[in-house]
Amino acid sequence: MTNQNVQPIFILPEGSQRTLGKDAQRNNIMAAKLVAETVRTTLGPKGMDKMIVDSLGDVTVTNDGVTILEEMNIEHPSAKMIVEVAKTQENEIGDGTTTAVVLAGEFLKNAEELIEKDVHPAVISRGYRLAEVKAQEILNGMAEKISENNEEVLNKIAKTAMTGKGAEYSKDTLAILSVKAVKMVIENGFVDKDNIKIEKRTGGSVDDSELIKGIVIDKERLSASMPRVVENAKIVLLDREIEIKKTEIDANIQIKTPDQMQAFLDQEEKMLQDMVVRITSSGASVLLCQKGIDDVAIHFLAKKGIYAIRRVSDSDMKKIAKATGAKVVNNLKDLSENDLGFAGTVEERKVGDEEFTYIMDCKNPKAVTLLIRGGTEHVTNEIERAVTDAVGDVTAALKTGMVVAGAGSPETELAMSLRKYANSLSGREQLAVQAFADAMEVIPRTLVENAGLDPIDTLTDVKAAHSKKQKWAGIDVFTGKVMDAWKKGVIEPLKIKTQAVSSAAEVAVMVLRIDDVIQSTGKGGGAPEMPPGGMGGMGGMPMM
Repeated sequence: MTNQNVQPIFILPEGSQRTLGKDAQRNNIMAAKLVAETVRTTLGPKGMDKMIVDSLGDVTVTNDGVTILEEMNIEHPSAKMIVEVAKTQENEIGDGTTTAVVLAGEFLKNAEELIEKDVHPAVISRGYRLAEVKAQEILNGMAEKISENNEEVLNKIAKTAMTGKGAEYSKDTLAILSVKAVKMVIENGFVDKDNIKIEKRTGGSVDDSELIKGIVIDKERLSASMPRVVENAKIVLLDREIEIKKTEIDANIQIKTPDQMQAFLDQEEKMLQDMVVRITSSGASVLLCQKGIDDVAIHFLAKKGIYAIRRVSDSDMKKIAKATGAKVVNNLKDLSENDLGFAGTVEERKVGDEEFTYIMDCKNPKAVTLLIRGGTEHVTNEIERAVTDAVGDVTAALKTGMVVAGAGSPETELAMSLRKYANSLSGREQLAVQAFADAMEVIPRTLVENAGLDPIDTLTDVKAAHSKKQKWAGIDVFTGKVMDAWKKGVIEPLKIKTQAVSSAAEVAVMVLRIDDVIQSTGKGGGAPEMPPGGMGGMGGMPMM
């Protein structure tokens, strides 16, 4: 006999929300697609910009994918996963963030169509993984080799990175500076882009931007009595204060007469003077201190003609050490001439309204500064982002030694090769690989649409060229014709493509495998309402 009075069992706190099955998948996919749609119009040389106004009224104008997504404060959990794709791409290469996000959105859009046809998400995920592995193999097979001696190709990579951004009209100048900067900091065939400091200053024009063979820091000398310019500077980097240390335990000094007071002060002064003597006796003419310098010590340093700066950041100290060959010292007793670095000139300069210290003309700098100038703050910020992309692309190209042409040519070639691969498979995974291949064409299609061209006619022409073994056939967005992207100088690091495909495929698989979304804020708390496909901060629809 069944019990008609069985009480329902609650395993989740009151106020929790739960979305199951296809509803959960649809919501997650919708959120991901909205993120992709938001940045999609920024892709390519004719991509548009976004204006983002934060809660304080600060305005950001950019077409940099990761900057847009970070500034939007997205709240939807699945949408946040797509933003992580952009951040990964930014950290690994510094460019290609929009490509990665648009691909992830398209992978999920095509997967949704298969789910509606009752293809299981696990099957789609398996097919996507097969396709991603094959895509990496195909991309590596089509790439061309380069080295640091291919300066012409490196310049083209930098120009391609800046095309379509605010720096485009000065890309020839900035590309040369970016490539020179990267080549200067190469050590044992390895490039650490952290050794290229990009400093931006409003005022002047983009053409006033320059490459400093050394480091520029936003600090001024500590006294007007110190020299403004030091030629053939010998630099000491000090990681300790030039101050009288306080005792670690509480101590009282009893002074009963004015003579004792004067003697105490004289002793403190002598200790500071001894520190300065140790610095000057090493032959140093410039002191960069990571911590504080006492006012009395500043007086003695100025009398000795030493150019001194205090509270230099740790990151700047490391870069200056790389640029000048100096060693960071934390004990003045051990300071010797061998610890000093060299710079042709150390100079205080006024840029705009601020004073800067230029450490220039270092002999063999392994850290340099790109000083970016622009007419307004918004312009300068956008140029800085463009130059960061250019430096990242050149670095990524040298790291792997492999590059591909752009203009949608590798994606078109990849789509055609993946379709052939799909035909060799049996079972429903074949459908997933075909969906993956179709998704790759979103990049050339977006380039065409953003240029205001007819996507059907243009893509048909590009595919026809690829079927004739023209692997670098891409879209000239300015004429609407098919072009040889390699000959036209549209070149990108292979790493941009491989990383974008890898990250986008991984996040698509992760989202597809979610069939249950449980939102809980704990006992007694109401869960925040998740819009059915929208995102916090976006009003459930694409921005602009």
